[in-house]
Amino acid sequence: METINENMIKQLYKLMEEEVDEQQKNTFKNMHQGYPLETIKRFLQARDGNVTKAYKMLLDCLNWRIQSEVDNILAKPIVPTELYRAVRDSQLMGMSGYSKQGFPVIAVGVGLSTYDKASVQHYVQSHIQMNEYRDRVILPSGMNKFGRYIGSCIKILDMTGLKLSALNQIKLLTVISSIDDLNYPEKTETYYIVNAPYIFSACWKVVKPLLQERTRKKVQVLHGFGTSDLLKIMDYNSLPHFCKKEGSGSSRYGADNCFAFDHAFHQQLYEYIKRQAVLTNSSIKEGSVKVEFPEPDPDDKKIAKVIESEFQRIGHQTRFSQVNIS
Repeated sequence: METINENMIKQLYKLMEEEVDEQQKNTFKNMHQGYPLETIKRFLQARDGNVTKAYKMLLDCLNWRIQSEVDNILAKPIVPTELYRAVRDSQLMGMSGYSKQGFPVIAVGVGLSTYDKASVQHYVQSHIQMNEYRDRVILPSGMNKFGRYIGSCIKILDMTGLKLSALNQIKLLTVISSIDDLNYPEKTETYYIVNAPYIFSACWKVVKPLLQERTRKKVQVLHGFGTSDLLKIMDYNSLPHFCKKEGSGSSRYGADNCFAFDHAFHQQLYEYIKRQAVLTNSSIKEGSVKVEFPEPDPDDKKIAKVIESEFQRIGHQTRFSQVNIS
C-alpha cells in the first residue's frame, strides 16, 4: 500500500486548481468544508497514491455531485414525516456518540434492516443525507469539541437477525456501497462487527480474501456484543444500545435506541433538513431528488456475486438438512 506523501498531494491539488471549472470548484468546497488537502489525501489513499487515477476519481465525484444536486440534498426532505420515519425504521442507522479520539460512532443494524418501506431512491437519498450531515455538521462539531481535525467516523455493524432473506437487499446495498466507495472514500476509520451469526461468519471467510488490504485492516469482528472491546475506545454512553446489555440486539425499543426516529440524532437531522428547505425555498414534493447511481466497481460486483453464491449454498445446505431430519 503506497504511502501518501506531500508531493502527491501537491500534484493533485495543482490539477484541481488548474483543470476543473468553477462549478466543480464550488461543489469541491462543499465537500472539503475548509480542508481541501485532507480531502485530496483521501482520494489518493483510495487509489493507492496514483495521482492520475485519484484525479479521475475526484473529477467523477464532482460531476456526480453536480448531476445529482448533492450540494442541495440537505434541503430536500423525504416528503411527509410518516415516510421519513418509515425510512428510518427500516434502514436502522444512527449515531450513538463519539469515540475517545473524537470519531463519530455510527451504528448500523445490518441484520434487522428491511428496506421495505419506501423506494430505492428514498433509501439512497436518506443515506446520502446522512453522509452529508456527517461531513457538514457532525464532523465540524466534533472538531470544535475535541480541538483537532477529524475527517472520518467509526461504524458498528450489528448482525443480529441476519437471515438468508437479506439476499433480497444485496442490490440496494451494492448501490449504497458503490456511492460510498466512489464519492466518500476513506470516511470510515474502522468497521466493528458485533453479534455475528453463522451466516455472516461463513460469508466473511470467502469475502475477506477479495477485499483490498486497506479495507481488510479496517474490519474487526468482535466477540458477541463487543462491549468490552468497544469500551476501550469509547465511553459507555457512546455505545449503541445493542452493545449495552445481553439480549438487547437491534431492538427498536428503549429510550437510547439510536435507530429510533425519536432519538435526538434523528430529530436534529430531520429538523435541520426542514430548516434548510425553508431557507432555500426548496420544494418538498416526493421525488424531488433524483440521485444518479454510479456504476459499481468491478470488485464490488464480484464481492456481491460471491455473497449471493454463499447465501445460496447455505440455503441449500439448510434445506437439505431439514429434509434429512424429517
